[in-house]
Amino acid sequence: MRELVREIEVKSVLNKQKHVDDWFLSGYSLNPYSGCSFNCVYCYTRGSKYGEHQVPGLAAKINAPQVLVKQLKNRARKREYEFIAFGSATDPYLPVERDLKITLELLMIILRFHFPVHMVTRSPLILRDLDILKKIGEKAVIPSELVGKMDKGIVTSFSFSTTHEDLARIFEPGAPSPQERLETMRQCKNAGLVVGAIFMPLLPFLSDGEEHLEDMIKKVKDYGADFILASGLTLFGDGPQDCKTRYYHVLEEHFPELVTKTRDLFGDSFAPSRIYQQELHQKVIRLCKKHQIRNKVY
Repeated sequence: MRELVREIEVKSVLNKQKHVDDWFLSGYSLNPYSGCSFNCVYCYTRGSKYGEHQVPGLAAKINAPQVLVKQLKNRARKREYEFIAFGSATDPYLPVERDLKITLELLMIILRFHFPVHMVTRSPLILRDLDILKKIGEKAVIPSELVGKMDKGIVTSFSFSTTHEDLARIFEPGAPSPQERLETMRQCKNAGLVVGAIFMPLLPFLSDGEEHLEDMIKKVKDYGADFILASGLTLFGDGPQDCKTRYYHVLEEHFPELVTKTRDLFGDSFAPSRIYQQELHQKVIRLCKKHQIRNKVY
């Protein structure tokens, strides 16, 4: 049964960022859908400014291809070539994409205008589009600041909060399993794409420990990852469907012993303490160096 999805029309689909993202290399973001059926408990768009314009439920931006043609034609004429990031707010390969093919249409338009792409997903459905992604990589105009650093205009990244199946089932109930993502990553790597693992967010006291994190790094490297990007959890909002409320509800149900520790870690902020973030960053750098894998795209 196909999930319920509303069709909406938008005036803009290509979002110009104020600055090029240092981590994802993107100057633009693009989300073919609004809302997400993967239903990850910690999703930062719930309760944050990044989700304030999302419509309730799952919606498909049905006129996105026509709108993108106009926007990219204008950007290409001005030679404003930057990486376009898919997946910043919702996965571009949700199950409905199998039928609607909006992401596929958008990729065909991007190929036509020679823009580079950073695709972030959790879904094996990306394998459907390997041929066009490879063509994008070959024909894209590399942004001037990346010439000599990137030789192809395509990056594919797979998102994980953990590679442990039991933990993923609790916090990512609707998403493809970590093992499915790993297998898909390997196939993308075998197809010649630059492949990364996005450990965002790492879950405090669950997937951020030395042993757990090292196991994650070894696994993704074994499956072909060229690089790792990692950061800690953020918890926004206080509404019943906001990520902060949902996250603590799941902790109380499955890991009640971590509720107080987690609240102490965050205090009154949406982010964990600065000391925690610094320690986590240093841990990632050290483990990446140990296992000889980059902690940045290039």
